[in-house]
Amino acid sequence: MGRALEELRSSLYNELKTSEGAKRQQQRFCGPVVAMSFNFVVAVGIILANKLVMGRVGFNFPIFLTLIHYAVAWILLAFFKSLSLLPMSPPSKTTPFSSLFSLGAVMAFASGLANTSLKHNSVGFYQMAKIAVTPTIVLAEFVLFKKTISSTKVMALAVVSLGVAIATVTDLEFNLFGALVAVAWIIPSAINKILWSNLQQQANWTALALMWKTTPFTVFFLLALMPWLDPPGVLLFKWDWGNSSAILVSALLGFLLQWSGALALGATSATSHVVLGQFKTCVILLGGYVIFGSDPGFVSICGAVAALAGMSVYTWLNLPGKSVDYSSSKLLPKQNTAVSKPKADSDDVGGESGVALLSVELDLSKTTTANIV
Repeated sequence: MGRALEELRSSLYNELKTSEGAKRQQQRFCGPVVAMSFNFVVAVGIILANKLVMGRVGFNFPIFLTLIHYAVAWILLAFFKSLSLLPMSPPSKTTPFSSLFSLGAVMAFASGLANTSLKHNSVGFYQMAKIAVTPTIVLAEFVLFKKTISSTKVMALAVVSLGVAIATVTDLEFNLFGALVAVAWIIPSAINKILWSNLQQQANWTALALMWKTTPFTVFFLLALMPWLDPPGVLLFKWDWGNSSAILVSALLGFLLQWSGALALGATSATSHVVLGQFKTCVILLGGYVIFGSDPGFVSICGAVAALAGMSVYTWLNLPGKSVDYSSSKLLPKQNTAVSKPKADSDDVGGESGVALLSVELDLSKTTTANIV
């Protein structure tokens, strides 16, 4: 038994020494079901953690909290690298530096603008902006990669978006600055998911290797955004043991969220990841009604049920052999190392990012933040 475990460890260690081997191991152990389930569980956990940090602890600096998440992720990745546990990156010639730099920058803007939008908009307006990400991804993938999806999938996605809108959009208070921020956030959010998905599926990148390369750029841009988007007074915050521990737990969950989100994007598609996010919203809403007796209203419940029905149809359409509607596969600039597509989502060649604060829809309250991926 001991010898078998040692041989397995040695085999995994050797596989991590090449980007192709590391990619095979990621696909072997983290298929679509595992990756998306992992992302769902961590997302619910960080919703609770961020609710504690932003509510009870009173840490009202969402950009700085996001920065802490990425900084902790970078430290953990450096630790993995020091132990030779970080998967090997593909050769630099297969992915231009500009692609990695762009992804790191887009992650920072997607995270920062999401939190600023949540701060300045009503929850309903914020949810409407989130729903707009789905058609933006479909349009962007068509423009960039000539990718098309079938009319049945378009109809399923429309039902999902309409159901989520009915379930969650209860107020639409308009604020010009908030509206501009929300509109500005939609494109970075969509591009972020598309890049995460495509770089993993077309250039032999694993989630951890891509996180290691892009996180420094994200940290840099978050530092630049913090003076503009966060209120003053972060140095005056009470950094005692209890508050610091809560923030650290949130940061550790943020790392897991970034990793699980990247795995999900690599195993499925940008569109499927958005649908997963909307699934979380509906499950939280219905779970609160069934388990805790909350009353979101009959209309909201009907919207959530309709959205779940649309998600079921979309998932069924993506099962192997149900449809093949990917018309062409255009690589990112200067990327020519291809790997076989996962079987889970016939829609995609191919992410919001790694940590970013995920949309915290528990209670749909503004005391929480938004963490991607």
